[in-house]
Amino acid sequence: MFPKLGAEQHSQRIKRLWLGESVFGAVSWRSMEHSTTTVEATHRGLITTVTAFVMLTKPRIIELLLITTVPSMIAAKGGMPDLWLVLVTVAGGTLAAGGANTFNMYIDRDIDQMMQRTQGRPLVTGAVSPRAALIFGFVLEIAAFVLFVTWVNLLSALLAGGACLFYVLVYSLWLKRTSKQNIVIGGAAGAAPALIGWAAVTDSLALSPVLLFAIIFFWTPPHFWALAIKYVDDYEAASVPMLPVVVSTRNTAIQMFGYTVVVIAFSIWFHIVADTTLFYLLVALVAGLLFLWRTFGLLRRPNAVQAMKVFTFSIVYLAALFIAIAIDVLVYGTGS
Repeated sequence: MFPKLGAEQHSQRIKRLWLGESVFGAVSWRSMEHSTTTVEATHRGLITTVTAFVMLTKPRIIELLLITTVPSMIAAKGGMPDLWLVLVTVAGGTLAAGGANTFNMYIDRDIDQMMQRTQGRPLVTGAVSPRAALIFGFVLEIAAFVLFVTWVNLLSALLAGGACLFYVLVYSLWLKRTSKQNIVIGGAAGAAPALIGWAAVTDSLALSPVLLFAIIFFWTPPHFWALAIKYVDDYEAASVPMLPVVVSTRNTAIQMFGYTVVVIAFSIWFHIVADTTLFYLLVALVAGLLFLWRTFGLLRRPNAVQAMKVFTFSIVYLAALFIAIAIDVLVYGTGS
């Protein structure tokens, strides 16, 4: 039925089949390789975009804010609150703080490109458009408010929303570029988590959370001015009147020392009002004196190296103080 092929014809046919399979295989391999490369590129692009949006929220700052939220909840409860309430409050606080920080980056995108420390921010590099950042900020704030109202209470929602408005309107849009007291007054927004955490548990406020608020409020200037000393040239180039730009480093250190004394005083006052044990008082005194020693070291040697030592220890101090509050309540059973 089929014609018989000679040996030479049979050999040529095999060669043509082999060549065709080879070409097809090569094309298929290149197609698969191209497809894989495209998928990998898309995956990398997605990760880059998500990372850029996360960076808009300033996650390192949020971590510090949350350190003050949970111990405040524990102190308000006089023990460990319901885990669901803690998770929802932390989630709401994260969204609210993230939204506020996103608005701050949107507002500061013009000066961020002038400062070496902030030139890698998403709105400066173009990783995120200003319009997208603005929408993202509103989405976060709306989500935070809904979360608080639905699962926590109205008071905590209003406190979180108020902190955002204060940070954006009072600090970012007004004080930051006009007053050397910018970070002093603006620090009220960063102190709000202590109130929010307390309100989430009790649906009310009292003197104890107000004292926790005051500790963070007066802690903020020495903490932030220490960083501003290191980047004073950046702030000066951007015409932002942070205290180290307006006055000398030594003068800044003097004011930082004074604020640290006030912080220690409020931490002791909290001990009296909340009736904590000697454990908390010991931590408050030792950590406070070490904090004071660091600021005194900056006063003796007013330079960027000493300033960063103050900045680093200020974070340790705040974390130690609030963790001590939580331990005092959970281990020794004290409460306000």
